[in-house]
Amino acid sequence: FGIEEVAFPLLSGDHPDKEELQQFKELIYENMPLTHETTMSILQLRGENVMNTLSRSVLEMYNFDSKPDDLSPENQMRQSVELISRFPTVIAYAYNVLRHHNKERSLHIRHPHENLSLSENFLHMLKRDYTELEARMLDLLLILQAEHGGGNNSPFTVRVTSSTMTDIYFSIAAGIGSLKGQFHGGENLTLAH
Repeated sequence: FGIEEVAFPLLSGDHPDKEELQQFKELIYENMPLTHETTMSILQLRGENVMNTLSRSVLEMYNFDSKPDDLSPENQMRQSVELISRFPTVIAYAYNVLRHHNKERSLHIRHPHENLSLSENFLHMLKRDYTELEARMLDLLLILQAEHGGGNNSPFTVRVTSSTMTDIYFSIAAGIGSLKGQFHGGENLTLAH
């Protein structure tokens, strides 16, 4: 699996050696769990759209950050790693809540596992049983989507809002809002429903 190895240079500008990659994977896992308040918010304020829940959860993370408005590169790196780590958890929980309420399916909240990759953890939290092929395909999809430039609407939106020196949570939430739009190109359709 390689999404972690791709995310590292996108954040740092350097390719990780084995030890750095292992530390980065551990850092991602450590940050995957949500605060109790965020989990309860997803459960209680169920949305009709996973993208709305994701955006709301990102904005809520501002409240639990000890330095939400610190725009130093070190702090923004920390915040970026935390957001990357928590997105799969938020999306899996939100989808399971939506499925429970709209399709009367059993509600399962599965916590991340230490020995699984980002892709494997997402599938585990989403549906528990998955094949290795599914995990590898998701990992490849994440790699392909990891850096798609500043010309697309959602990264452009993040760049515009962050250029105003607003906090990272607001910028990312704005990008999610842009991604949700029906004219973005369809990438959001699997998350939205």
